[in-house]
Amino acid sequence: MSWIDTVDYDESEGELRQLYERIKGPDNNVDNIMLAHSLRPHTMQGHMTLYKYVLHHPRNSLPKAYLEAIGVYVSSLNSCAYCLEHHFAGMARLLGNTERADSIRRALENGRPEDAFDGAELAGLNYASKLTLTADQLVEEDIEALRQAGLDDGEILATQKLLAEKEGIFCEPASAVAISGALKDLKSGRIPAGSTIVCTLTGHGLKDSDAAIAQSTAPVVSVKADRDAVRDAITGDLD
Repeated sequence: MSWIDTVDYDESEGELRQLYERIKGPDNNVDNIMLAHSLRPHTMQGHMTLYKYVLHHPRNSLPKAYLEAIGVYVSSLNSCAYCLEHHFAGMARLLGNTERADSIRRALENGRPEDAFDGAELAGLNYASKLTLTADQLVEEDIEALRQAGLDDGEILATQKLLAEKEGIFCEPASAVAISGALKDLKSGRIPAGSTIVCTLTGHGLKDSDAAIAQSTAPVVSVKADRDAVRDAITGDLD
């Protein structure tokens, strides 16, 4: 439940009602995470676009159920109960196998993805964990390990984009390969379980602007190389 004012389905109109019509469930139910956008419908539109393209675009090569499993794992690592339930419901629906879905959830919540996955899928989950917990310690060898496990660079990028959506972390691809050391220390016991860990992610996504533009689902806007022009372009999109 949001702590800010929201607009319920029955009170909605115009653009907001149109968006609600696209995402509502039985009895006109709208997920709380979408209700939180209701005072600024354009942010809901952005949320929907990002979610669709990262998780459910037809050109994605990784299975949708597996991408939802990554969402379950990252949500568990973040202790986000709401997101965990949301992604688990999506994963379970896509799998169509309650026993398999429950076993995956149990393994991921216990921090043991190897109990439910192997090969490239296990490598991808371990990578997602490193990105979430220790991004500053990822190295190029971590990307190479994913390739050796059978993931191509596009699939590695899909995992990075999923982290951006779930964590709100926009990093360059090279920096997205950095979370390995702390996770290894956690697994080895050098860092006690339950510790608070602060990691610095040094490579901003704009450091590789070509990659950011190639991934963007929004049109590119050109502005003058002027502080006021840049500010106006950004704030104008927030009105």
